[in-house]
Amino acid sequence: MRSTGLVRTGAPWVKEVTIMQSSLIGKIEKAKRYAQETDRVTFYEFSVKFRGDNNDYDASYKDGKWHCSCHFFSSWGLCSHTMALEKILASMLPPEALTTQYDASITVD
Repeated sequence: MRSTGLVRTGAPWVKEVTIMQSSLIGKIEKAKRYAQETDRVTFYEFSVKFRGDNNDYDASYKDGKWHCSCHFFSSWGLCSHTMALEKILASMLPPEALTTQYDASITVD
């Protein structure tokens, strides 16, 4: 039953609509709290379309391993796409998925 915003005094459906709205409001509030507590979520498998600078790539994490359709990944087993996903999802990945150490002080001569 959907509320129309109109309430008739003494109508038998008013209590049901009020309970439904109250329940939904409670779930919305809980969802907001959960969204802030990302440590509650752990991804064990997922796939995404990653829009790179030159092309779109399919990146995924499955069976404890990263995968990406870009050429660099096929040679190195990691790439900017998988490293970015590690950084974005760090608090929501299992420890074994965090393979990259980010060190901004690294320089290449």
